Amino acid sequence: MRLIVPLQGVVQGRGGLILGSLIPCALFYFLQLYLKRNRSPNSQSNPPSPSTSSSNLAEMTRTSSRSNLLSRGSIGPVRISSLAISIAKPNVSPYYIGLDKASEDPYDRIGNPHGVIQLGLAENRVSIAFKHGSIAWRMLILFLFLQLCFDLIEKWMLDNLSGSIMRRKGGDLSISGIATYQPYDGTMELKLAMAGFISHVMGGAVSFEPSQMVLTAGVTPAIETLCFCLADHGNAFLVPAPYYPGFDRDMKWRTGVELIPFHCRSADNFMLSITALDQAFNQTRKRGTKIRGILLSNPANPVGNLLSREMLYDLLNFAREKNIHIISDEIFAGSMYGNEDFVSMAEVLDSEEFDKNRVHIVYGLSKDLSLPGFRVGMIYSFNENVLAAARKLTRFSSISAPTQRLLVSMLSDTKFIKEYIETNKKRIHNMHDLFVAGLKELGIRCADSSAGFYCWADMSKLIPSYSEKGELELWDKLLNVAKINITPGSDCHCIEPGWFRCCFTTLAQEDIPVVMERIRKVADTCTSCI
Repeated sequence: MRLIVPLQGVVQGRGGLILGSLIPCALFYFLQLYLKRNRSPNSQSNPPSPSTSSSNLAEMTRTSSRSNLLSRGSIGPVRISSLAISIAKPNVSPYYIGLDKASEDPYDRIGNPHGVIQLGLAENRVSIAFKHGSIAWRMLILFLFLQLCFDLIEKWMLDNLSGSIMRRKGGDLSISGIATYQPYDGTMELKLAMAGFISHVMGGAVSFEPSQMVLTAGVTPAIETLCFCLADHGNAFLVPAPYYPGFDRDMKWRTGVELIPFHCRSADNFMLSITALDQAFNQTRKRGTKIRGILLSNPANPVGNLLSREMLYDLLNFAREKNIHIISDEIFAGSMYGNEDFVSMAEVLDSEEFDKNRVHIVYGLSKDLSLPGFRVGMIYSFNENVLAAARKLTRFSSISAPTQRLLVSMLSDTKFIKEYIETNKKRIHNMHDLFVAGLKELGIRCADSSAGFYCWADMSKLIPSYSEKGELELWDKLLNVAKINITPGSDCHCIEPGWFRCCFTTLAQEDIPVVMERIRKVADTCTSCI
């Protein structure tokens, strides 16, 4: 009776039962007749031997199937998406080529003194030194690396790690809250702790509301999430150049948005210009590209300068006039070493009546707290629709529960945080001054800066020709001959050849003379010597 089910619509009515029985039988009969007439002669003349074992028959069947599959599958290699193909291509950017080279042959004062010195990554990498096991070595490293703050973090971890993650209840260790699901956008405990920490970093000038935060696994997914929320595929963001080369991947790879640089000049210490911004806006619109916002780095990366309060006012007015958004990346807000005061976009919004719905701030702990491996980022927005969408998108970039619990304890330790921030600023300031002084002795000047882990160095006197080609020739020589990885300005979309970003917080103080000597040797081989 199950055979008539597919034919129910045909055989319903009078005589349906009879037809429903006869039609399948007739179809089966004609199928058998067709197969018999079209059977190959070989198959009729060579029937299987009765003595053939069932295992052989099974093997024959499998072999036949395999050959059929192989013949069908010989069309070509299995395909992947065009997006995957474009992402899987080898690195062509000097920024990423240099990072790969330095990771393959890392410099170590004792273990690999002829390796590549990493000056291309804005990171506190002192933790690598602590892989050595002996207490004497660890104490030596603590002494040598006074310019950075990993020793403070390590001490806090040793004192608080176990109690921070595994909270004690009634004397027993509790795993609740670690092994269970947590909110994708971060626990309220961590949001409260982050709000207090950021306010402290910014000198108490502004308070942050935890309910307006969305926490992500790093600033990269925070920025990408905002791109998904604010723009459609093919839309654009305007970015003051030079800018951090990672933005080209972070914002464009999966979202399909475009980044349009508007250029800042060395004559103005690479400060943002509203005139240049307006020109870029109009030119982009004429090409038919929709502009959804402005992406800012404040403090600037790679230059290290700050946006003034007046400039922030002008940017907010420009965004309101053009009806676009502002993303303000403030990840280096606490890594200050200059005399200027940092002004957050949140502080300006608190003090004046602006349309808050178009402003979105990103922040993280990889720089100011030197914890890039913890993968902690934040979106701070006043736009409820953006927050609602971002909370759902963090399903793909949530912070692990143990990390959140540990950070709640660390960020809530006000004594530690106060000591850390003060010490960190002093040590960054000391390293900056020593590194810039070393470059100055070689005749290399740096742009004026106030924050960050890097300096923006003018090596135009060393390039064989005043062009991007000449700049890349010098970069190649520094990387492959001097074995120093720095980031060329062209990778940061700087239109003035010869500028390079040098990250000094990856060094020990004793390594600075080594860097300067390697640069000097390259300078001596240049046709246009300093």
